[in-house]
Amino acid sequence: MERLLIVDDDVELCELVTEYLRAEGFDLEAVYDGERGVERGLSAEHALIILDVMLPALNGFEVLRRLRAASRIPVLMLTARGEDLDRIIGLEIGADDYLAKPFNPRELAARIRAILRRANPEIEPEKSDAPERLRVGDVEIDAGARVATCAGEILDLTAVEFDLLCALLRAAGRVVAREELARNVLGRALTPFDRSIDMHVSHLRRKLGQRADGTERIKTVRGAGYIYTTVISDE
Repeated sequence: MERLLIVDDDVELCELVTEYLRAEGFDLEAVYDGERGVERGLSAEHALIILDVMLPALNGFEVLRRLRAASRIPVLMLTARGEDLDRIIGLEIGADDYLAKPFNPRELAARIRAILRRANPEIEPEKSDAPERLRVGDVEIDAGARVATCAGEILDLTAVEFDLLCALLRAAGRVVAREELARNVLGRALTPFDRSIDMHVSHLRRKLGQRADGTERIKTVRGAGYIYTTVISDE
């Protein structure tokens, strides 16, 4: 049974979420302030953290910053409906996904499962003909070990970023639609004004850096999606 941590100062909401997710097969622990959230989040006792942005004293963004300084534990952030800036900031800091309040508990459970599948692919092995190892230029992925390297250096990627890199490398040289990336990487469709894929691509670009010749690895094709560019060898 996967053990989850919810960090939210709304005690009633925590109780409702706990009751629902326990019926879905999860074990829940709830804490109600940011300091305790950091302490319990770094305990290595949980598979995922559900983190509210609006917390007293230490807000959710600062909690996430402190978690990301020492841990890659998956984090699903809860934001106020319509607060686009909150969602953007959360994704920039390193949240795996977000959900706006009020939310349907079934959607919460579905997003949690999607994040856990990305973070722990052995939970639900995917049947695929895609190669376990793939190399494009100086970037290589080992899908089985979930390790990516660039110029021989291991990349520190989140589960979402790793799956995004896999999707782009497997389609290297062709445009992949944002909607396709959302379905394959986030496990859901994009909503209007949803920039989650764009933020994850931005993070991935920053971690990959440019090629030695200064060219971009991932290009935006306006109105279409993204393309992982290939280089023509002189050999």
